[in-house]
Amino acid sequence: METGAAGTQAQPSGYTGREIPPPQPPEEPNLWPECRRPSGTEPDLILQPEWRRPRPTAPPSEPSNRGGEEEILLQPQWRRSKPTASASVWEPEWRRSRTGSTAFPWNQNYSVRKPSASSSGGVERRGDPNDLWRALPAADSVIPRLEKLQISKPTSSCTLEKKDRISPIQRPDNGGTIAILTSRLRVNHFPVKFDPERTIMHYSVGVKPKVSSKFGQPQRLSKSDLSMIREKLFSDDPERLPLEMTAHDGAKNIYSAVQLPEETFSVEITDGEDEKIISYSVTLTLVNKLRLCKLMDYLSGHNLSIPRDILQGMDVVVKENPARRTVSVGGRYYPTNPPVVMKDLHHGIIAVGGFQHSLKPTSQGLSLCVDYSVLAFRKGMPVLDFLHECINNFKLDEFEKFRKCVEGALIGLKVNVTHRKCNRKYIISRLTPMNTRYVTFPIDNTGEWNRPKDVSLLTFFKDKYGKEIMYKDIPCLDLGKDKKNYVPMEFCVLVEGQRYPKDRLDSISANTLKTMSLAHPNDREGAIHKMVQSSDGPCSGGFTQNFGMSVKTTMTTIVARVLGPPELKLGDPNGKIIKLTVDLEKCHWNLAGRSMVEGKPVEHWGIIDFTSFGPSKYKLRGKDFIQKLIGKYKKLGVYMQEPICYEESSMKILACYNLLSELLEKIKNICKYNQVHLQFLLCVMAKKSPGYKYLKWISETKLGIVTQCCLSNGANEAEDKFYTNLALKINAKLGGSNVELSNGLPYFVGEEHVMFLGADVNHPGYQDIRSPSISAVVATVNWPAANRYAAREDGVRPERIVIFRDGVSEYQFDMVLNEELLDLKRVFQRVNYFPTITLIVAQKRHQTRFFPEGWRDGSSSGNILPGTVVDTKVIHPFEFDFYLCSYYGNLGTSKPTHYHVLWDEHKFTSDELQKLIYHMCFTFAKCTKPVSLVPPVYYADLAAYRGRLYHEARIGMQSSNSTKDASSLSRTTSFEQGFYSLHADLENIMFFI
Repeated sequence: METGAAGTQAQPSGYTGREIPPPQPPEEPNLWPECRRPSGTEPDLILQPEWRRPRPTAPPSEPSNRGGEEEILLQPQWRRSKPTASASVWEPEWRRSRTGSTAFPWNQNYSVRKPSASSSGGVERRGDPNDLWRALPAADSVIPRLEKLQISKPTSSCTLEKKDRISPIQRPDNGGTIAILTSRLRVNHFPVKFDPERTIMHYSVGVKPKVSSKFGQPQRLSKSDLSMIREKLFSDDPERLPLEMTAHDGAKNIYSAVQLPEETFSVEITDGEDEKIISYSVTLTLVNKLRLCKLMDYLSGHNLSIPRDILQGMDVVVKENPARRTVSVGGRYYPTNPPVVMKDLHHGIIAVGGFQHSLKPTSQGLSLCVDYSVLAFRKGMPVLDFLHECINNFKLDEFEKFRKCVEGALIGLKVNVTHRKCNRKYIISRLTPMNTRYVTFPIDNTGEWNRPKDVSLLTFFKDKYGKEIMYKDIPCLDLGKDKKNYVPMEFCVLVEGQRYPKDRLDSISANTLKTMSLAHPNDREGAIHKMVQSSDGPCSGGFTQNFGMSVKTTMTTIVARVLGPPELKLGDPNGKIIKLTVDLEKCHWNLAGRSMVEGKPVEHWGIIDFTSFGPSKYKLRGKDFIQKLIGKYKKLGVYMQEPICYEESSMKILACYNLLSELLEKIKNICKYNQVHLQFLLCVMAKKSPGYKYLKWISETKLGIVTQCCLSNGANEAEDKFYTNLALKINAKLGGSNVELSNGLPYFVGEEHVMFLGADVNHPGYQDIRSPSISAVVATVNWPAANRYAAREDGVRPERIVIFRDGVSEYQFDMVLNEELLDLKRVFQRVNYFPTITLIVAQKRHQTRFFPEGWRDGSSSGNILPGTVVDTKVIHPFEFDFYLCSYYGNLGTSKPTHYHVLWDEHKFTSDELQKLIYHMCFTFAKCTKPVSLVPPVYYADLAAYRGRLYHEARIGMQSSNSTKDASSLSRTTSFEQGFYSLHADLENIMFFI
């Protein structure tokens, strides 16, 4: 929009700060205006009327036809007419939008023509036609700094009333049509039928012990405790409380197929002989009646609001049988008696195959998605046997020698006891400081004076339980929580199904677990079928039938389309541009006789050899390495000079923050003294090291040095492929271009400047509750090639923006649309900037898998072909989403990416968007093949992970120099932005590659 002389925003003629009277629509019947202002908007916003033809009602059994003329939007698009002397005049421009489009309920409802370079809008064009649009210094940066952009943080400014909130857009057509071939696939979606006339009763269950805890604190009950209490409650009164007609989520929710009494019950629980009875008060309260007809309305398109409460209740019902019969870990279920898939990892650890499943509303109806999963567990075995397997060369007669190892292996684990009848699970809190033969404890004495009497553990077990303790010269286990409870190790058995942390596995066991996880498509499909049909699976037990549900035990079959690969642009060693067509099956290419599109000459670079003072088997053969790397650059036709410095160092220095900082500053000062700009520093390590995070943090935030790391074994023994990949990474970090699309990006060919944004959030591990989530945003900086990304670029003003968002589940779509997108639009509006925006969520964390029906339908590895796209049957009932497998899977089962379009002002068709994303996957800088995820998101993920390294480096550095522990530092000092700011020299390059 233009500005007046005083700098205020020009408004349409006659504007008084109130809504403009709606213009009259064209002559068309049955149109009605809808014009509203959302709460919290600025008073000077102009609202646009929206003319809508009413949706014809249809009976619930008849799904709506999205492809017909069921709903047409006629909306005025404000257009500025020729300016007058005083102000511009605004005129409505009527046009018919796409079927199913949704209007934006705030200022950007109208499309505003971008001011030309000669207008007073503050935008000027510089240099070559391919240069970026840049704002004058007076304008704020369009793309904020990486460290300032906040993702997924709700703000009060973007709170909208329910009626004003927007939903994801609907599919613009009936799916794509372009393909070079089709293939028949099976999908791990199992159709679910349900009775829409049924009602599921949702109850809240409150459990309180009748006797308060010792210190007056509320007693925390585990899932197993709650399950035991519930089963006892229902078994006490099976007439009014039929257990088989209910499903429990393991917390406070019970779903029932019949009505239950709403009252408070008394439940008494005992763990076995000599255990005191514990009484609980259990209260059932009706929360909601879940009418399944609402879900049917949603699936048929008559109700656009997803009934999450109903889906949640039905999901709990489907999970009830496996929850009772298997080991449950984080929503995954692992059968153990017998296991479906199992492998001994030794050291007291086994790998068990299991499954995870969830209900999904799809265009074919409700589906149960079941996928294969593998996890490592400790064996359910006697404690002493476990110690012999777990600890190398463990000997009971040398117990003190292994005491620390035993404590590390046992403390925190759950055990059952065998010296008496007891169902209770105990947690090992510690080992006794003395051996069993010397352990005594006081017991009540009914004799003279009633004074406590000390008794030895040996005597107590013999008199009380008739058990002779065999291993007297090793410690006992203390199983007490509030008071001591000594039990000899020989009477303790590890509870089955205790998860073993993956990061604690040795390399051999970790590789075995990984191999099991990367199951061949045939093996994965077979395991899924076996689990669905097993007695432990979601379809067994009779629970689904009791709730009026039935699950088909055969997979859904679909016909998928395969998109053709794009023609690529590469260079040759003589600097000429060549075009390349990749093969259909693998879509790989190599650089033999070819080169990068734009290779950056390397004149000033250095090496830090961290292997110089270590074991000889890890030492880098420096001269050979340098010559091979320079030789590779020569083959690629790119000039590379000898390194200007070669620093010999050690892995100990790499792991020490202060010494590493001194070394890097020394190199920086030498280059500064010699007036040389160091292009990059190649760091060779003997093996992966915690010092890696210090290296990246110091060089990228404090000194502004580009670093590239590699391992000495790879450098010494690698073939030509190693040096090719190394050259690709270095060239990308220096601002070069490795590969481009020969014909440009589909849909945007010949358009004005377009920017692609990638946004991701890196979350801490499931056991880390103190570290923050790290967000990152990257953007393209070289239109029209659009294959270079940076974390910041000041002054870029593209006319079109396409945002790819990662790390978002379906439950967060509303937040992304009504908070993140709204905030972004407000930022743009403040600088008088109105680009068109498309917002797409890319999801990799889903369970949908595709399996070729025959050998002609897949690749030689048994996977689906790269370019396979699915937008029928297993997609959303009416929203704009699809699955795309853009890479060749040679290990395990290919995992497609699920793309869900939340907002689209560019009016993509299915074919246009699918082709655009697939072609973009060929432009990833680090490799010579298409990647599984669209590059903007891939790069944002790498940048967010780099932020995680900065955080860990800072915590590690400060914990080594402070008496505070790392968790305290993580809690108190992790959000000071200066510690995570990129150095100015790295802001506009791909440092994160």
